[in-house]
Amino acid sequence: MTTIYHNYIDVDRGDCSTVIFGKNASVTGKVIMAHNEDDTDVYVQTHLVPRKEHKEGEMVVFEDGKAIIPQVPVTNAYLWSEIKCKGGISFADCFLNEHGVAVASNSCKPCKDIYDIKTDNRENYGLGYAMRTLIAERATSARHGVEVAMELVEKYGYVSSRSYHIADKDEAWVVSIPKGFNCVARRIGDDEIYFIPNHFTIHEIDFNDPDNFRYTKNLVPYAIEHGWYKPAKDGDWSDFDFAAAYQDGPDKEGCVRRSKGAWKILTGNDLPDKDNRIFSMKATRKYSRDDAKAVLRSHFEGTDDDTTYGGTANPHKGFNTACPLCNNMTVESTIFEFDEDINLTKMFRAMPKPCLNPYTPWFGVALQEVPQGYEHQDVRTAKLAHFDVGAGEMKFDPSKAWWAFKNVQYFTDLNYAFAHGPIAASIKEVEAAWDKELPGVEAAYKKIAETDPEAAKKYLSDYTCVQARKAVDWAWDMVDTLAYKRIHDDLYD
Repeated sequence: MTTIYHNYIDVDRGDCSTVIFGKNASVTGKVIMAHNEDDTDVYVQTHLVPRKEHKEGEMVVFEDGKAIIPQVPVTNAYLWSEIKCKGGISFADCFLNEHGVAVASNSCKPCKDIYDIKTDNRENYGLGYAMRTLIAERATSARHGVEVAMELVEKYGYVSSRSYHIADKDEAWVVSIPKGFNCVARRIGDDEIYFIPNHFTIHEIDFNDPDNFRYTKNLVPYAIEHGWYKPAKDGDWSDFDFAAAYQDGPDKEGCVRRSKGAWKILTGNDLPDKDNRIFSMKATRKYSRDDAKAVLRSHFEGTDDDTTYGGTANPHKGFNTACPLCNNMTVESTIFEFDEDINLTKMFRAMPKPCLNPYTPWFGVALQEVPQGYEHQDVRTAKLAHFDVGAGEMKFDPSKAWWAFKNVQYFTDLNYAFAHGPIAASIKEVEAAWDKELPGVEAAYKKIAETDPEAAKKYLSDYTCVQARKAVDWAWDMVDTLAYKRIHDDLYD
């Protein structure tokens, strides 16, 4: 049997941002990973993919690459946040699997390529969309996810240029993959904080530290062979710089600006590294999901790069202006807050713009059904149609949660100065209520779990479904509120 994933989109879209706090740098004592997914002309739906046994000899085919991959005997259950667009998109979806392993990625500036093909490399290399799906299906830990990714790249090759972020409660890793058959991975230290915009952030590699660095065996020889790197001393790779060797040219100005802004929010200080080579920093305090929210919602307010111009301009317009953290392409924002009890691992989700919608708590591992309005196709249909999106799927549909949240954005697109203040005030109130409520929810779960673990998981699942619907109701209510104020409150005219 062969599983087929259809068709191919030949251009990487958008710009994403990821921030990670090591377990000793977070207030929870566990890893926190947060990600803004940036793309264009899309909508989002959510699926729960069950654990599945596969027949011997079953193969997996993803049609945005040429690889034909042997399936493993059993694939993990996982929550799949699917980003859909006309023609399909290979590099946008986020995952959280049953082992508490989360996967997201950032596009990176195009890398050097011996075929000199800047976008569509499927005839030369084997993997595209397959990468994140296979990690979610196979990984039992973040470290194992790194091993899965590296084995796949080395065997089949990769068509794009990006950095994957793979995290669980104890570890977070960055896997940077240029086009071809090589990649490098670096672990974010337990006491470190990390941020990436859209360029490779791994520079130096400690080739004698397998606990914190992994790399394909041909990574450096390949760069030497093609003239991308020449050791200062033959046989000594201590001066090897992965990003400098494989990335095609310097970091993009917009990425440097976003990196500078994010580090300023996280540390209160200007970025010390003028050439933007920074990978991570030692934490000087404990960080929380509120710190992640501050980064992912930022438009550089209060700085020279403020894209709201003091709250008077819409920061979500245009493709050629300064790109803030929350920008015109942001379609989903997710904060993964891991827990020792895997069922208490939470996802805080906001779509499309985190500054315009509240971060809703989802107990992603414990979830047993997709909340009403968040899924529009069953899993099988969604997989077959991921790259074959019908015209009707992209049209307004009030039954879809996506359109409730999207309509809130439309009010700010029409008049940001009018709409953003009431929205921000309401978001603050809603999120404060959830923050107050969650400790009691978790305590109730633990009490139920003492005698009935399955009932305890269902309790968290039911809670998630209720809150997800509350978020939809909030969005429609906000549309009504804004419409009423626009008509009746002349203070905004």
